[in-house]
Amino acid sequence: MTSETINIPLDEERTSVVPEDSKKPQLVDQLIVEERQAQDNAQLDQVPDGGTEAWLQVLGGFVLAFSTFGYFVSWGTYQAYYETVLLPHNSSQQIAWIGSLQYSMIFLPGLLAGRLCDLGFFKPTLIAAAAVMTTGNFLTAECTKYWQFLLCQGFLLGVSSSCIYIPCISTISHWFRYRKPQAFAIITFGVSLGGIAYPIIIRNLLPSVGFKWTTRTIAFINLAAFIVAILSMRSRLPPSNVLPNLLDIRPFASPAYALYVISTFVAFLGLYTPLTFLSVSAELRGIDSRFAFYLVAISNGASAIGRLASGPIAQAIGTVNVLAISIVLSAVFTYIWPFMETRGEFIAIAILYGCLMFPICSSLFTAANMLELRIASGVFVCLFAIPVALLGPLHDVGRRTGMQMTVMAFGALAGPPISGAIKVHHNTFREVGIYSGSVVLASVPIMLASKYCVVGCVFKGKF
Repeated sequence: MTSETINIPLDEERTSVVPEDSKKPQLVDQLIVEERQAQDNAQLDQVPDGGTEAWLQVLGGFVLAFSTFGYFVSWGTYQAYYETVLLPHNSSQQIAWIGSLQYSMIFLPGLLAGRLCDLGFFKPTLIAAAAVMTTGNFLTAECTKYWQFLLCQGFLLGVSSSCIYIPCISTISHWFRYRKPQAFAIITFGVSLGGIAYPIIIRNLLPSVGFKWTTRTIAFINLAAFIVAILSMRSRLPPSNVLPNLLDIRPFASPAYALYVISTFVAFLGLYTPLTFLSVSAELRGIDSRFAFYLVAISNGASAIGRLASGPIAQAIGTVNVLAISIVLSAVFTYIWPFMETRGEFIAIAILYGCLMFPICSSLFTAANMLELRIASGVFVCLFAIPVALLGPLHDVGRRTGMQMTVMAFGALAGPPISGAIKVHHNTFREVGIYSGSVVLASVPIMLASKYCVVGCVFKGKF
């Protein structure tokens, strides 16, 4: 199916209902769009699509993915340690707010972070955000009270990582055209590698050097990664002379776009729950805490399989079709997870859930490459971002993706604390699994309704 057959003609629909006195601002917007498209076409012809300097950008993107999102998907290890050692007097719900702040803060400033990159401030933004994240890591080592962890580890690390990772992905797009899938595959593998390494580092250092020096060691590792990225990365394109408005809610007038954004919000109310509480639930079942800490690393390692497989399959049968199937299976495993009792059962559920959940979630963080997406080029890395690119004009895809990420952030923010609040009132995680599995499953019919608005059917058609 070509992009012409599934684009929603938002501009044509709006023209019929726009008053005469508002047409002048629209004419100005159209002129800006045409000038931006002309610039994009000229710059696209000059994309290196390889070479030493281009692959140095990938190296920088890899280490940034490792040290930001790869670090954050290891949160389940901290959740278990805080509940049992550092913050035993705080509830699971309260501690989960720290991790959910990290997740959501990567999404929330996405529009602003991307805009800074477009304005030519990539390197200053990267340096400033790296300094803030490094400071936040060292401050976390000194935290002793709940509000201190919430501020340093939740808010500071989350906001700074957004200003690191999203501009990084946008900049990578300037250097590749046909090899863009290869470049982003390498970068997203950094997330998997970080998700394996950090839980192992945390688990092995905590008994020997304590929490403070464990956190400081991680801060030094991240700092080294930031230095490599700062030295190797730069923006290839000059600052854009014309930019569209930062926020435009008119795409939400399209039922297909609005339903799709709602479906991703609902899904994120439950997707992070098993990852957050996997280690805690294993310990509650009597699994040795020394082994339970590794379940997060196992799940992150399995995610590499899902990352590699999901793209080609989505290209073959349609992105929304793959997402719907993956989300249904994730919901099934979420229902099953609280009933696991043995070490082998927990390993199995960690692997299966990691294969399905992480390709769904981590693909969001490569959404900025859709700013220069050409459907025919076969870019399939961003599963969640691809439908957004198809649901409107190409020149507006970055802004639409940013708005989707902002809405979705509230789901990532609220999901784990809601699950923690449910756990406070029950002795097992079964009720938590029922809640999170149900909200994840509820997102599927909403997503399929979006597909119906585009292709006119639910179970047939490639979209």
